[in-house]
Amino acid sequence: MVFNDPNLQIFDRFNASARAVLFPGDTLEYLKSLPSDLVRLVITSPPYNLGKEYETRVGLRSYLDTQRPIVEELCRILADDGSLCWQVGNYVEDGEVFPLDIYYYDMFKDAGLRLRNRIIWHFGHGLHASRRFSGRYETVLWFTKSDKYVFNLDPVRIDAKYPGKRHYKGPNKGKPSGNPRGKNPSDYWEDLVTTEFAEGVLDIPNVKANHPEKTPHPCQFPVELVERFVLALTKADDWVLDPYAGVGTTLVAAIRRGRKAMGAEKESDYVEITTDRIRRLMEGTLPIRPLGKPVHQPNGNEKTSRVPDEWLSLPEFKWDAGK
Repeated sequence: MVFNDPNLQIFDRFNASARAVLFPGDTLEYLKSLPSDLVRLVITSPPYNLGKEYETRVGLRSYLDTQRPIVEELCRILADDGSLCWQVGNYVEDGEVFPLDIYYYDMFKDAGLRLRNRIIWHFGHGLHASRRFSGRYETVLWFTKSDKYVFNLDPVRIDAKYPGKRHYKGPNKGKPSGNPRGKNPSDYWEDLVTTEFAEGVLDIPNVKANHPEKTPHPCQFPVELVERFVLALTKADDWVLDPYAGVGTTLVAAIRRGRKAMGAEKESDYVEITTDRIRRLMEGTLPIRPLGKPVHQPNGNEKTSRVPDEWLSLPEFKWDAGK
């Protein structure tokens, strides 16, 4: 079910009766203004320290030190049965890769959180590397504040690969061995339709080029990535927080699924884009890639999927179309 309210008001400060809050300023300042044990889900993609136009690049250790007070505040705000999902990629310096999820892990453990899954988000397109293999995945660390946490399995079940499989021994011999609601997802997500949770690589296209959700933000993640966590880890009317709101993907996903959403964003252009996206969501005019839509696979007939004729006679051409 998708939430819709054309009269939705976006507040710029926390209001307990609001459904949408977007603070136009410093993240830490906003977090300190929030009550403790308020939020059921924190989900974000923090600044990566990559030298984007909205970042000031610093050393890795200095960058991580700036995140510690943010993490401490997030843990204070998080409800006892709440979850925190931290989506990060790699920090690259002088050609060396530093996997940020590994560096963040101890920070969250020191704050008392417990890791439930390390989820791989795989995407098929991105920047091409020349001196290492091209990166095509990022990770999501899912932490909880306690052993008692919200987890809704049914909304994120997937179709079983072998629904006709039956118990071959024991008291249930001959009976179906699966669940009629679908298969229990795992932490390795691949194919959106049949194997995304079961195999463990989440294959959701990143927001590039012709993606319907594309905005000027250089590191935007897709609505459907957030929706899956919102559905699985929260209940209707729970608060969902993104401390680095960017262009509002988390807010859009949370509001769309009937949750209350809040975020902080210091870049005025992104605040404006987020406000517009929420307005269009409520009007029903916001382009959103449908949850569960298969990733496009070329059938060989497209011009861009054919081998260029001028390559065929080159001695270095090694393409084996049968592989």
